Amino acid sequence: MFGSNADPSSGTVLIPTRFVWRYGGRRVLLVGSFTGWSEHIPMSPMEGFPTVFQVICNLTPGYHQFKFNVDGEWCHDEHQNFDCGSYGIVNTVFLPMDSEPLVPVIFTPETPGRSNMEVDDTFNRRGRSDGILSEAASTISEADIEVSRHRISVFLLQHTAYELLPESGKVVALDVNLPVKQAFHILYEQGIPVAPLWDFDKGNFVGVLSAIDFILILRELGNHGSNLTEEELETHTILAWKDGKSRILGQIDGNGGFFPRALVHAGPYDSLRDVALKILQKKVSTIPIVHSSSPDGSVPQLLHLASLSGILKCICRHFKHSSSSLPILQKPICSIPLGTWVPRIGESGSRPLAMLRQNASLSAALSLLVEADVSAIPIVDDGNSLIDVYSRSDITSLAKDKAYAQIRLEEMSMHQALQLGQNGNSSSAMYNAQRCQMCLASDSLHSVMEKLTNPEVRRIVIVESGSRRVEGIITLSDVFRFLLG
Repeated sequence: MFGSNADPSSGTVLIPTRFVWRYGGRRVLLVGSFTGWSEHIPMSPMEGFPTVFQVICNLTPGYHQFKFNVDGEWCHDEHQNFDCGSYGIVNTVFLPMDSEPLVPVIFTPETPGRSNMEVDDTFNRRGRSDGILSEAASTISEADIEVSRHRISVFLLQHTAYELLPESGKVVALDVNLPVKQAFHILYEQGIPVAPLWDFDKGNFVGVLSAIDFILILRELGNHGSNLTEEELETHTILAWKDGKSRILGQIDGNGGFFPRALVHAGPYDSLRDVALKILQKKVSTIPIVHSSSPDGSVPQLLHLASLSGILKCICRHFKHSSSSLPILQKPICSIPLGTWVPRIGESGSRPLAMLRQNASLSAALSLLVEADVSAIPIVDDGNSLIDVYSRSDITSLAKDKAYAQIRLEEMSMHQALQLGQNGNSSSAMYNAQRCQMCLASDSLHSVMEKLTNPEVRRIVIVESGSRRVEGIITLSDVFRFLLG
């Protein structure tokens, strides 16, 4: 059993103290006054939370200073007490002599408002599932929401899409006369979920090809009444597919307007707020940033593919040193009208959270992705504990070795489909860490936003501490709908 210990050689009381770094990295070290600022203590990633590192040290009561070394760079945590010391800005902690006895705990990311470093005493995580959050933590005022939304909106209006452009990089565009089969091989090989389409005859960008197109094509191939065959897929062009797509969409949506038909794009001088609203209103994951120096708009230049994660990164960077000006950031996500949650017993009127078991068919997953208009589905065990996540973009893994031509969607299980994606990735550990990001209901909005700034992370699954039972899911779109009101 953990507890306050005494060093038998000196009689000094030692207090097991947990240090936590929540902001990712490949190698994280801890150093402080208690190591003489010389010994570097390695920190280990938490199970299920690869971006959160921790270590427990036995410290004497009193005042201590410490810093983190993340991938060779010295850092301090702004969300903990800090001061200027002999080693620059350092975090600080005071351990009283009468610290409470310690008990074993399940190590999880920290509660909002609670220091990332603290005495590791009895601590029971309370989330939405048990409804036990302190009244102060579980309530959020309309005034706080409105103040935060106003400041974020002002920032987004004052900054443009030009700021999203990287210093260097590439954007892949596809010719509309390219065969569909070849196009999806390119998406898979380049590791991208979407690509703008260029029409040489029109001299312009005319749309995008995305993972949802591949899903619709696979479903059409599996339809016995389809006019599209595997042989035709070899020569079927993107343009021909787009022309026939409206018929298929008509079967899905009686209004024929489920997916945008015209190219949704923005200019480099459009405000970040306008770009975010376009993405939300048109229900797309990215939009091309296109610029033309000609008055008539001819000779367009494709500069970048803008996404909500890039805009969110701008927000987090701007308010990094003034997070107190946004009162909602430190509120637990369970106190905010955000995301899709598993309904409580007796709760009605809420949208159900789509989940599937490992033995469900890939056909069922694709139908759910399209018909329920969701971008990803948590894959769970019989106790609803999270195993993995299957998203729209995962479908491109079927392009590898023409796997789509060798399987039947109704016969391939989700376990097999996920395994196919892992086999196509050089680092399955990194693959799973990026795709299956988790948080707790009591985590702060700020911590969720920081995770979503990673362009590889488009959603966070809310799980119960310990069991990893799925409680909800938060997407980038959810965050921006809340922030923009």
